[in-house]
Amino acid sequence: MVPRLLALASFFSASLALRNGLALTPPMGWNSWNYFSCGVNEDIVLRAAKSMISYNLTRLGYEYVLVDDCWQADTRDPKTGAPVEDKGRFPNGMKDLVDKVHAMGLKFGIYSSAGTYTCAGRFGSLGYEEIDAKTYAGWGVDYLKYDNCYNEGRAGTPMISYERYNNMSMALNATGRPMVYSMCNWGEDGPWNFAIEIANSYRISGDIYPNYNDFDIRCPCTDVLDCKLAGFHCSVMRILDFSAPIGQKSGSGHWNDLDMLEIGNDDMTLYEQLTHFSMWALVKSPLILGNDVTSMTPQTLTIITNDALIAINQDGNGPITRRWKKPVKDGEIQLWSGGTANNSIIFTVLNTSPTTQTVYLDFADVFYDQGRYYARQNFKLFDLWMKDETDNWGAPAGQAQFNLTLEVATHSIRVFRATPAPLESAGSAKRESEKHL
Repeated sequence: MVPRLLALASFFSASLALRNGLALTPPMGWNSWNYFSCGVNEDIVLRAAKSMISYNLTRLGYEYVLVDDCWQADTRDPKTGAPVEDKGRFPNGMKDLVDKVHAMGLKFGIYSSAGTYTCAGRFGSLGYEEIDAKTYAGWGVDYLKYDNCYNEGRAGTPMISYERYNNMSMALNATGRPMVYSMCNWGEDGPWNFAIEIANSYRISGDIYPNYNDFDIRCPCTDVLDCKLAGFHCSVMRILDFSAPIGQKSGSGHWNDLDMLEIGNDDMTLYEQLTHFSMWALVKSPLILGNDVTSMTPQTLTIITNDALIAINQDGNGPITRRWKKPVKDGEIQLWSGGTANNSIIFTVLNTSPTTQTVYLDFADVFYDQGRYYARQNFKLFDLWMKDETDNWGAPAGQAQFNLTLEVATHSIRVFRATPAPLESAGSAKRESEKHL
């Protein structure tokens, strides 16, 4: 009986992560790693925070300022074992930095690893979960990104990984301070099956890099459900492919994390960056900027401030779902769709091929989950990048469904919101069986 009671106590304690009132929608913010790597310091963090405010990113929901690896000193406090910041990089201390970020109306996040060392070789938190969580809470930290390097081989089954990551989950909950818990175990052991009980988000793949769809042997897996080596240097389309079958595991308070955004970090075309941002938003990944937010081009700013896409990311519904993918020369066409909290339907067609494609879309596919009756309704169609809207349109009387013809550019995407609209008179010239957009 005692082991059973202990197991139940552990379960209910672990489940508190889902009841911490945090990440009810995917977190949004900025992280230092993709652009600054180990060059992070106090000045960079403060300038990033000020830029988030000056660019008015906070209005859209970007609220977390996240300091990634390399903030640590060489060793822990020799007396208490507590984590200590690198005074050369953070001369005023982490508590002072957190206070300054909070004074700007932003929230602060920090990084560690569920291993003996972090990925950059600083001290990790394995075996130090309680003192680290208490220290972070004392500093006023609001978010912990928790990596997977140097884990002493404590992986290989979901239970082993669960226990290692649950130790920090329980330590964070025990502090009494609400902190978003962002697991970064690269999809190892299928966190979408066990992390929903202990974390607010969980990485599903190896690390991203600013590339659209090139294959890199350091990201060798082709199937996320049977991936033995997550690796790194994973392209945008590889990670998106990984996310397709596991969207069903993502929801309020616990999100599939496709890794940080690479918008503004060069190496991708405009259309490729539009696809990257669109799909991260629509599959409800946390939207964590990874560029230098102190110096952004108008193009970068336009992409990351698309309020229509951000609103969908933040509406509380689950991710959109991939309905199909069809091969074309040197690539494929994909259709994704899903519903929003206000009963609109979102659908997107993306083209991974190097040539413009004409796509003939059957709306029975778009409204697959809603049923054919819904597909015969009248709609207003809003293009989320062009920001324009059609007149009311739908299936003509007596027809079971209607189709849509789309032109989709090289490595590009079309994203639409379909909103039910009152039926217009039969004389409307806009209600045709086939529209061309």
